[in-house]
Amino acid sequence: MAESGMSVELQKAIDCLRIRDVYLRSSSSYLVDDFDPKYSPEANDLAVQFKHVVTRGEVLALKEDDTDIRIFRVYIDLGARWVVLPESTSENGSDESDDEADVKAVIEATFLAEYLMENEPGQDALDAFALKNASYHVWPYWREYLMNQCMRMNLPKIALPTVQFAANNNESAGSVGQ
Repeated sequence: MAESGMSVELQKAIDCLRIRDVYLRSSSSYLVDDFDPKYSPEANDLAVQFKHVVTRGEVLALKEDDTDIRIFRVYIDLGARWVVLPESTSENGSDESDDEADVKAVIEATFLAEYLMENEPGQDALDAFALKNASYHVWPYWREYLMNQCMRMNLPKIALPTVQFAANNNESAGSVGQ
């Protein structure tokens, strides 16, 4: 039953939010000092681990052309890292083994999705939207950014699926920061 309640909240948000902008807020890319993917024999054998987390949402009250408007902003952290996993671990290893992984390269970014609020759907609806819908708008920008960075850094090409949901998209309402 709780899931159907969530979809009602989500629909409330969908009905009153209009996409306004998607942009890169911050990014970081690096190769560790002893790793050169262009010449390293292990470059094509590295495991790739991904991060996709909705970190927070916020509502801004602004004045635009003498009109009061409200903007809902959603922050989404995305990342990829190339690692040599410990031999006792497969690519689908536990979180414990992730900490032991030998990281060779990292590409991370925070994207913002902004929505014009035509009505007030309530905090539960905004949380549901942030966790379940905002990634649809950000994902194409992340895919393009990641593929370009891989090429620029001589990392193996990654073809991401056309859509992916945030790792925390099943959290309860109220879990997205204000």
